[in-house]
Amino acid sequence: MASCSFPNIFAWIETLPPISQWKNDTQSINLCRSSSNDQHPALKLAVHISESSFVFVSIFVEHTTEIILWTSRKHVMKSMLIQDEDVVHMLLSNFIDQVLKYSYNQTPNSPRLVLSNNLNKSNIGSLFNFSFLSLAFIVCAYEAPVEVRAPCIKILKDQFACHESREVSKTLMRILGSNMEEQFMRSMNLAFTNLIAEKQSNEMNLDIKAPSPLFSYSISTYGLWKVQLYCPVIAMTIEKSNGPSPKQGLLFTLNHHQLEGVIQFNHKITVHEKWIEVKLNTDNISIYLRCDVVKLVSDTMLKERGVGNSEKHFPSRISLEITPTPSKQSDIISVSVSKSSDNPIVDVGFEKGVEASFESPQALGIHLTASEALSTSLKPWKFEPFVVGNTAKMNWFLYDSSNGREVFSSKPSTFSLLVRPKAWFRNRYSRAYRTFTRQGGVIFAGDEYGESVSWKLDKVCIGSCMEWEIKGWIWVTYWPNVHSTFYTETRRLEFKEAVHLALPSTDH
Repeated sequence: MASCSFPNIFAWIETLPPISQWKNDTQSINLCRSSSNDQHPALKLAVHISESSFVFVSIFVEHTTEIILWTSRKHVMKSMLIQDEDVVHMLLSNFIDQVLKYSYNQTPNSPRLVLSNNLNKSNIGSLFNFSFLSLAFIVCAYEAPVEVRAPCIKILKDQFACHESREVSKTLMRILGSNMEEQFMRSMNLAFTNLIAEKQSNEMNLDIKAPSPLFSYSISTYGLWKVQLYCPVIAMTIEKSNGPSPKQGLLFTLNHHQLEGVIQFNHKITVHEKWIEVKLNTDNISIYLRCDVVKLVSDTMLKERGVGNSEKHFPSRISLEITPTPSKQSDIISVSVSKSSDNPIVDVGFEKGVEASFESPQALGIHLTASEALSTSLKPWKFEPFVVGNTAKMNWFLYDSSNGREVFSSKPSTFSLLVRPKAWFRNRYSRAYRTFTRQGGVIFAGDEYGESVSWKLDKVCIGSCMEWEIKGWIWVTYWPNVHSTFYTETRRLEFKEAVHLALPSTDH
């Protein structure tokens, strides 16, 4: 899994000689150096053996003095080999546990990771390297001196982007399970958030862009495609902003959240006499799309350094494209989609009023004022599917219920910001008829948003495994919730994942 600039830690441990042949009680390896000059500080990993036959590892900076950044738990040696299976499992578990501890909601009572001793030996090395890479990134981000941090972060980030890292991340997430996966990614993205914020304050010269391939992955299984993605809000591209620059408190709160998304498609294959039909159902729960904006730090910190936990972005547009791979384009006979969802006026109110008041005592008479008000209510989300070539496109748009405009490309009126406490975007996570979940996201289960997308394939595809590309864009928008500000913005995230579909080899 190692790249040309980052060592294969597992392979290095595998080649260490028996302890009896060590010249001293420590073996070390360079992880990265701030310069090619040997006189500059270097980030290193060391394996230590104590007199009591305990083994542990440490990450440290070697310069004029040695600075210990992190130390693992100690483990009793059962043999003279560091490569002993118990030691490897202990270190792997310790690497992951330490990453999880950097999450804000980690407590002493939180469940600890228990790894099975039956892990596949063919990928234990890749899991070990990726887990250490994640820990090294977090330790470097929080603990390393500035002169070491910048060059090492770049090397670590490049390693995350390689193909093997992306593949082994899927395996690790399955091992962790849903709850620990979310905690793991929140720890990682909090480190990314802090680094980007530090860069924006001109304290560091870091080349950090988003999204990193680490934070999205896909799973293909029988009847199901799934894409999971995570991205810190601060790393998303700003598409549009209005109003004066936000104050530091509001900026801190908005930046310390991350986008978490889950996209699931149930697919069905039907073999007809002259073609094969691949259908992605979007009725009921056959497409499940969840998009949340989740805090990365505690409510206490958001209150002390920010403006509380009520201010954050909300999803305002989601766009997906699903396309067979180019090698199979000629085998596509046709593509069809179901109708768009309606976005009708569902509630219309028409009010007339007359107000009367007596004039001042100096004047005789009554002052009359007549007024009319027309109120409308729109379904907040609209779903629009369409086809371009062999690509099925699906779009979800959030509409402003007061004027019917798309939220991601507009801004609230000054009037609504100043004197309309009941505007739809105010108290948007607590009111009874809210557009979003209390978590701050949206869930589409397909019941009101279309029915299906289907491809007709040439029958020559029978028995083959087709690759499909799922490409997507998610827009999140900030309009004030309970805080008083004129600042609004929309950010965008782009992702791309490959999924696979095994076509049956017979007509049955």
